[in-house]
Parts: sequence; C-alpha cells; structure tokens
Amino acid sequence: MKLDTPNLATPFYQAAGDEIAVFEHAWRNRLPLLIKGPTGCGKTRFVAYMAARLGLPLYTVACHDDLTAADLVGRHLIGEGRTVWCDGPLTRAVREGGICYLDEVVEARKDTTVVLHPLADDRRILPIDRTGELLEAPPGFMLVVSYNPGYQNLLKGMKPSTRQRFVSLRFDFPAAEREEAILRGETGCTPDLARRLVGIAGALRALKDRDLEEAASTRLLIYAALLIKDGMDAVAACRVAIVESLTDDPEVAEGLMEVVAATFGR
Repeated sequence: MKLDTPNLATPFYQAAGDEIAVFEHAWRNRLPLLIKGPTGCGKTRFVAYMAARLGLPLYTVACHDDLTAADLVGRHLIGEGRTVWCDGPLTRAVREGGICYLDEVVEARKDTTVVLHPLADDRRILPIDRTGELLEAPPGFMLVVSYNPGYQNLLKGMKPSTRQRFVSLRFDFPAAEREEAILRGETGCTPDLARRLVGIAGALRALKDRDLEEAASTRLLIYAALLIKDGMDAVAACRVAIVESLTDDPEVAEGLMEVVAATFGR
C-alpha cells in the first residue's frame, strides 16, 4: 500500500472522452467506480490525476493472491510490550474521506473483496470486527477498483454481486493522435519521435493474440521515449523498453525488431 499525496504536482493526463466528468459525477453522488482496460492504458494515472484534481488523499493498493482482508482493513501489532491497532489503507481512506484505489482487484482472493460490499452500496459503512467499530464513510470517500479484462478467467473474475455495486468505465489504448500528445506531454519528446513510437505500437498491437499475449502499452512507449531523449540509440531503446518486455521468445523478438528497424530506417 502507498499513500499518494495530492496537489503537490498534478499528474499529466490527456482525456479521451467524458471519463473526468463520469468520475466527478460518481464522487459527488457517493458511488464506487470500476475501471477496466488493458495493462498500461492509463487507469492508474487517471485515478492519481482525479485525486489531485479533487484534492483528496489517495491510497493505492496493488492487489495480489496473498492479499487478505486484514491487509485492507488493519490488524493488531505488538510493539513495546503492548498491542496496538494499525489501520489498513481502506480504513485510513474511510477515516480521512479520501480515495482507496484497488489496482487489479481480481487478483485478490474473492473472500477478501467481500469486505468491500458494505462500502460499495448505499450503506457506505466499514465494519471492523477486531475493534468493534462501525465506520460510516464521509462524503469525500470514494472506492475505485480496476482490472484488466484480458486476464479474466473462471478463477480470476469479479463476482457479479461485487461488479453490480459499481459504476463502470471502459478504458482502451488511446487513438494515435491522443497517444502522441500523451508521449509529448509525459516526456517532452519531439512530435516526430512520438509519431514513430505510436506507429510501432499500432503495428505490434495488431499481433496481440497471434504472436503476443499482451499489446504494447502506452507506458512502454513512454519508457522508450525517455531513453531516446536521454541519448540512447532509438532502435536499442525500443528493444529494451518495448520488445523485450513483450516476449521471451528470441524469434518473436527479432520479428518485432524488424518493425522497429523499418520505422527508424535501419
């Protein structure tokens, strides 16, 4: 868990549609929000941007198989000869009236996410059995979760009883013009470099489900742009920042590098 302090610097974010308005409507009406989309398409950045925009503390939790309800709510810790209760990120967000963001929520065990149910409906309460507290979420509190539908399967899906408690937004990779603007805004790279990298991404994304399990993300393009801007050879930067992150197969990697080389005239 980490606390992202708002308003120190508002993260760069390039809107794709009405997602900012949807988020604000959901927050004002005390509704939880689910964001679904592929890896690296901007879900986490969007939540950080909205927390800064609204001036709210943001608690981000990267969900995983071993995440327990106690990790979210809190636990008693022993120190200096006494037992002390320590709030988890979900509890702290409720107490402070901030945003609790559960990234890749389907990675958490289903028995863990059940703890979200009382907060994600009209009750907006968090029972803490170990302390006997029943916290009522203040108006500023918002629960936001995200996941990648491409990883959905029978074992790692969101229960209908959980999903139907949320307002939902669907994210995807940006259109070419917007993705170029994102690269320029994030890295300060030239329009020509942004155009070339977005062109590479478009070609590689066409290979998803054929030669690649995952598509080239906007995040990887940003990594490549930063390396190139720092003076690294463009083709070498694309290999380490994009290609090698997409595949472990040497033959597939070489095939992807042909796209890179053609783009940069090698």
